[in-house]
Amino acid sequence: MTWFLIVLHGVVVLGLGLRILWRTDMRPDVRMGWLVTAVLLPLVSCVLYYLFGEVALRRGGRSQHINVHDYQQRCHPHLLPTPQAVQQAVRNTIDHRWHSAFGYAASINGFTPNLGHQAELMADGATARVRMLHDMEAAQHEIHVLYYIWLDDHTGCDVAHALMRAAQRGVQCRAMVDGLGSRAMVHSPLWQQMQQAGVEVAVAQPLNHPVRVLLTSRIDLRNHRKITLIDRQITYIGSQNCADEAFLPKAAYAPWVDIMLRLQGPVVQQMQWVFASDWNQSGAKPFAPPPPLALPPPSDMPAAGFAAVTMAEGPTERARSTSELVSVLLACAQHEVVISTPYFVPDATVLDALCATAWRGVQLTLITPARNDSAFVAAASHSYYHRLLQAGVHIYEFTPGLLHAKTLCVDGQVTLLGSTNLDLRSFDLNFENNVLLQDAAITQAVRARQSAYIAQSHPVTLAQVQAWPWWQRIWNNLLATLSPLL
Repeated sequence: MTWFLIVLHGVVVLGLGLRILWRTDMRPDVRMGWLVTAVLLPLVSCVLYYLFGEVALRRGGRSQHINVHDYQQRCHPHLLPTPQAVQQAVRNTIDHRWHSAFGYAASINGFTPNLGHQAELMADGATARVRMLHDMEAAQHEIHVLYYIWLDDHTGCDVAHALMRAAQRGVQCRAMVDGLGSRAMVHSPLWQQMQQAGVEVAVAQPLNHPVRVLLTSRIDLRNHRKITLIDRQITYIGSQNCADEAFLPKAAYAPWVDIMLRLQGPVVQQMQWVFASDWNQSGAKPFAPPPPLALPPPSDMPAAGFAAVTMAEGPTERARSTSELVSVLLACAQHEVVISTPYFVPDATVLDALCATAWRGVQLTLITPARNDSAFVAAASHSYYHRLLQAGVHIYEFTPGLLHAKTLCVDGQVTLLGSTNLDLRSFDLNFENNVLLQDAAITQAVRARQSAYIAQSHPVTLAQVQAWPWWQRIWNNLLATLSPLL
């Protein structure tokens, strides 16, 4: 029996080790973590690796999921611009110092940065909901929504009834939710009422067969996008789910503080492609997506409105595209970078870029919640504080509620805003949607909102972090060490 166990241990370690070493898409720190786990806990590591080791939408079968660019290629193979044409459009549209950032963003999905955008920063979550509902009531052709979390609270009911009224007056309405984040909504009477009223519905990453999901995919691969599209003319981009600020499932951390941008221009059609890709691959009744946008005019031709581009990230897109984009944006910074994120668990690429940016004299500020709804994430976040503060990063913790806004402003000129957190889950596991824009007025408005967050926060100092007890440091570092395995 002893020899049998020794041989079994060796076979398991060798087999799992070779699988880990064979992969080319794994970061070195993650690879080392899995190898150590395989040696110390071979049988347990096999189960964990099968469940969480690989970002797979389907195992042992043909996946129906493709990335956004390939989906466009299937629908309109002769109309898409070449990568070279997209990069030329970047040079024609974007100021020189931001070419690298927008060029990288454009390469993620093949979307072209375009001029011709107008936007309005919503005063708060309540204002955003009022404006969104007003736009839905005025819709004449179609409304498309996709939310990670949709609750049947006041906001959720108001949006659902607005969609039902629109459908009954002849507007084509489609509503999509994530199977885990909105699991209660999917099984609620309100969801059934929407279907009966003529609203088409779909579920991304459904959990109606949880055992099959566990055996064939990863249950923690989620669609975290927040998309609202009205008549292909208006989109709302930002961090807000379809839920009240009170957020009843986690009311102890309320209010949820979000940021939303009402935006018009070419990115609306790009966001429509993201929605169409998710919808038409979900198994719901497909619809015809719009043709791709034409390339922007040369820079010597005037165009009203600012420049922007959509980025859709997720397991189907290029790995680590978000962390690499953030790093490129940080490299472009000359004076100031301000970031807000509710969940801060960066990979080595982003952490190194943050420290390097601060070390070279750029004023870098990070705003996170003082109380996080995830104790795991909070502890892992704290493990990075010492290194960031040593590099000169200013860290503030927001106290009135859970700061859920995901923003990044660079030098008062460029803003990255959307659904993506600066954590490994958003980088590697979630489907996300964001907009990168170049505009001083909008960036300064977002920057003013960030200043309001800072005014309601307390600063974290290096002396405070150094005074943490030894056991807290060990706990924080342990959770940060384990985070790449998940």
